[in-house]
This record gives sequence, structure tokens and C-alpha cells, in this order.
Amino acid sequence: MTYSIVARDAGTGDLGVAVQSHWFSVGSVVSWARPGVGAVATQSIAQPAYGPRLLDRLAAGEPPGAALAAELESDENAAVRQVAVIDASGATAAHTGSRCIADAGDAQGAGFSVQANMMASEAVWPGMAAAFEASSGPLARRLLAALVAAEAAGGDVRGRQSAALVVVPPEGERWQRTADLRVEDSAEPLAELARLVDLDEAYLLMNEADQLSAVGRFDDAAERFVSAAALAPDNQELLFWGGLGMAQSGALERGSGLVRQAIERHPGWATLLGRLEPEMAPSAEAVRRELGLDG
Repeated sequence: MTYSIVARDAGTGDLGVAVQSHWFSVGSVVSWARPGVGAVATQSIAQPAYGPRLLDRLAAGEPPGAALAAELESDENAAVRQVAVIDASGATAAHTGSRCIADAGDAQGAGFSVQANMMASEAVWPGMAAAFEASSGPLARRLLAALVAAEAAGGDVRGRQSAALVVVPPEGERWQRTADLRVEDSAEPLAELARLVDLDEAYLLMNEADQLSAVGRFDDAAERFVSAAALAPDNQELLFWGGLGMAQSGALERGSGLVRQAIERHPGWATLLGRLEPEMAPSAEAVRRELGLDG
């Protein structure tokens, strides 16, 4: 009782899966992905075992169609299942069982598959496909665009409750994730998922900035800090570090203003500001003076 997408980014090789449903914690059941191997969505009277089993088959060299056919053949409840799989090359396979609750169906395109069941309209999965094909940018944002299009076309006939989005890199260990986001229970799960996508991207920029600071590339780090703060302007941590980064880039007054906002929301940031050495945050001393905290 769900709509989902599995997809590959042709430019980066990233693989991903995203889903929304009127069901608690849908991401713990439907969405599966493994770096350099593939992604799976298993739904409609979902059998979670399809996820790891299909990924194992892909890792062993089976193409998606053959892997899915083999799993369906051994499943006595295949008629009520809906499953989609994509491999590291972008090849896909999907199954919508004959007893899936209407409206139900799936559609495939270059490097993606969309699927839905118990929908309010037959326009849901074609709308998802069109939105994904028309989208651009990081894979996480393209997956989100497909989910938003599904909701605009009517979505789940029961409404909405939870959503999830997973993106994995083109190679790496099983545990590695580029994005791994879940909204377990919400009146507006896609709005919350969109907020988390912004926050996730902001923290990725923060991590880059930390790594650049560690090797003394403070100006480059400042650029990342500023970009991160712009993505999530209400986040205390991003306000604080983004403000220091902005100060480092030359905008001392504006950067100090961001640090002040963080301190106003939680005084512990002032304590931290007083502990920062120049090797960690070269602009900290100037910001302390600007805020009158250098004593």
C-alpha cells in the first residue's frame, strides 16, 4: 500500500530507493540498497526478505530480471507482492502481482523503476516517472521529486504517514550510505523528508568543511560552512560553524551575527566559542571580540 522508486544516477553511479506510505516506519520494510550492487523496493503485503536476497543475487552476478523471477517462483504469495530492483548498471526489473489492490502498476525508464499500489489514481506511477526524468541535481533530490509527483497525482488512497530515502555510492562497504533518511510517523512525511534532505546536504558540506579545516584550507572550509548554514538557517550547529566560516571568509559582522543567534538559542555555544583554539577555528578570537566575549 505504497509508492516507491528505485534509480541509478548515470553521472555518479549512485544507487537509491525512496518510498512513501500510509504505514508506520515504511523505510524499515520497503527500502534496501547496497553500494556497487543495487537497490530494491519490496511492498504490497511486503516480504522484506526480497531486499537482501535480491541484493545477494545481484552481487553474485545475476541480472535483475532473472534474480526477481527466481525469488517470485519460490514465493507462494507472489500475486500480492510488488517488487522492483535495479543493479549497478541501471538495469531494472519489476513485478506487480495480479492481486495487488487497485490502483496498482509500475513503469520503467532509463535507470529507474517506479511502482505503486492502493493508489487514489492510475496517474501516480506515470507522474513519478515523468518527474524523475525531468529532474536534475543529486540523486536524493531527484528521488524526492518523484515522491512529490506521486502525492500530487493523488498518492495513497488512505493518505500519508511515513517516508524514507536511501542513496548509496557506486562502490564501498555494505554499511556505507550517501543518504539514509526516515520519517517514521508524520501528518506530512514528504514535507519532513524534504527538510531532512536539506539538512543532510548541509551536514555533508559541514563534514567537507571540517576535513578542509583539518589540513589548513580555512578559506575553502569557510565556503562550505557558509553554504551549509544557508541550507538550514534555523539549525543551531550550522548557525555557529557557518558563522565562524563566514567570519573567516571576511564577513566578520555578519558571521558574528550568526554565532550570536546560536548562542541566544543555547548558551553552551558561548562556552564552546571560548574553548576554540586558532588551529581549530582561526576566526574564533575575532568573533569573541566582536561579541564582547573575549574576557
